[in-house]
Amino acid sequence: MITLGDIFRRYGPAYRKTAGERIPLNQRAAMTAIERCRTEALGGQLYTCPACATTRYSYHSCRNRHCPTCQQDQGQLWLAKQQELLLPVPYFLVTFTLPSQLRALARQNQRCIYTLLFRSSAMALQQVAADPRFLGGQIGMVGVLQTWTRDLRYHPHIHYLVPAGALDPAGAQWLPAKGRFLVHVKPLAKLFRGKVRAGLQQLHLAGGLPDKMWSQPWVVDCRPVGSGQAALKYLAPYIFRVALSNNRLVDVANDQVTFRYRVAATKKTTTCTLSAGSFIGRFLQHILPKGFVKVRYYGLFRPSNRRLLAQVRDMLCGELLGCPVSAKAGVVVATAPAVHGPLAPPCPTCGAVMHLSATLLPTSRSPPRTRG
Repeated sequence: MITLGDIFRRYGPAYRKTAGERIPLNQRAAMTAIERCRTEALGGQLYTCPACATTRYSYHSCRNRHCPTCQQDQGQLWLAKQQELLLPVPYFLVTFTLPSQLRALARQNQRCIYTLLFRSSAMALQQVAADPRFLGGQIGMVGVLQTWTRDLRYHPHIHYLVPAGALDPAGAQWLPAKGRFLVHVKPLAKLFRGKVRAGLQQLHLAGGLPDKMWSQPWVVDCRPVGSGQAALKYLAPYIFRVALSNNRLVDVANDQVTFRYRVAATKKTTTCTLSAGSFIGRFLQHILPKGFVKVRYYGLFRPSNRRLLAQVRDMLCGELLGCPVSAKAGVVVATAPAVHGPLAPPCPTCGAVMHLSATLLPTSRSPPRTRG
C-alpha cells in the first residue's frame, strides 16, 4: 500500500531543495513528522515469537494531526467525548465559504484570516439566530475549519453543527426551529460578508481587494443532517479528516503521483495525476499554523456553558415525556476504547502471540538501537 510517508521520504528532499526558504516552518515540521512516522527514526518495540523465533519490528507513530496514518482512530475517540453535547432535536450543518478572491490573501496570512473566518461566521450566525424573526434566542455551535477540495485545491470554509432551536433570552424555554428550516441564508451571507470586510480593514489587509467582491453574493449553505448521534457522526470526519488519506493514493510512477477523488457535482470517482513536487505542494498548503485550533465551540456549546446546556437537555427531556436523551434522540452512546498499551502482535509465520523482547530507542540510523 502506498502511503503519504513513502512519497515524502522519496521526494521530500528534492522538494525542500527546490522550494528552499519558501517552505514555512509549520510545513517543514509536518513533512519531517510524516517522513519519520512508523520508521526506526521514532523508535518502537521489537517482538519475538517464542515458537518459531520470528522477529517483528513495531515502530511508533508521529501523532502529527496532519498525518493520515495517525488520524484514523481519532474520530471515534472524539465521538465518545461529545455525549454531553447531544440534544434530542434535529441538527443542521451550516457552511461558510471564503470567496475565491480572498484565497491568495488567506494562504499568505493563514493564522489571522482563519481566525477572522471563525469569528465573523460565528458572530453572524448567532446574531441572525437571535433575531425574533428566526429563532429569537441563543444557539449552540460546533465549528470545524477545512481548507481543501477533494482534489487538494485550496478552498477555506467552516462547517458548523447546530441544533434546530434556541434557548430564549430568559433561559426558560426552548424555541424549536420550524421544520427543515433554521435561518435565511441570504441575510446571513450578507452579514458574514460585512463582518469579514470590517475585520480585514482592522487588520489593514483590505487594500488591493476588488470592489465587486463586496457586492456579489457570498456562499453560505444550511441543510438538515439528522439528530443526536447521527449528527455528530456526520461532523466527526470533517474534524479528523486530513487533506488526503492513504487509501486514496493510486500510484507513484515516473515521478508522478496519482490519487482518486469524488467529483461533487456528479458523485463519480475520478483520478488526478500530478508531478511529485506539485502533489507535495498541494498537500502542504493545508498544513495549519502551529497550535491553531481547528475545532471551536460557541453559544450553548461553549465549555463555560456546559451546565446551562445540561439544563436545556433536561428541559427537552421533560417535554419528551421524561424519556432519556439517548432513547428520544436515537443515540447509541459511544464509549472510548480502553487503552492498555501496545498489544503483542500475532506471529506472521505461525500465528502464536509474540513477546516483547526489546524497546527500540529513537534513531535516524539503521539498524535501530535497542534497550532490552
